[in-house]
Order: sequence, then structure tokens, then C-alpha cells
Amino acid sequence: MRRSELLRAIDDQFGARANWILHDLLLPTIDRTTTDALEAGIPPREIWAALCEETDLPAAARYGVGLRDPRRD
Repeated sequence: MRRSELLRAIDDQFGARANWILHDLLLPTIDRTTTDALEAGIPPREIWAALCEETDLPAAARYGVGLRDPRRD
């Protein structure tokens, strides 16, 4: 997972709460907010896993998120 995919996944899953998720929600398993974790160099996949755990996202919402639809030529 890339940083851009993480940010897209957060926006897709949390909509209007995405900003709060990024800057204010402390993720206990990594002891940082999402923004702080990204700045500290923690891999986006690890941050996403911590975020999914903390917000209790269902398994169906955890995999394949943040990816763009394939291009159609």
C-alpha cells in the first residue's frame, strides 16, 4: 500500500470524518495518529491495519481499498 492509497482509503471509508481520522485519532497499536505515523516513516499498510483494528472496520472493507479503478483504453 502506498501513501496515496492509504489517504484514498481513509477518504473512501470515513468520508467527512477523514480529517479527524488523519489528525486526531490516536492508534494505540502504533501510539501515534495517522499523520504522525506517516511522518515517522511507518509503512502505510501497517497504519491501515492499525486504523482498521481501532475503528472496527469489517474484513470486507480492509482489503483492496485505496486502489484506483483500472484504466480503460
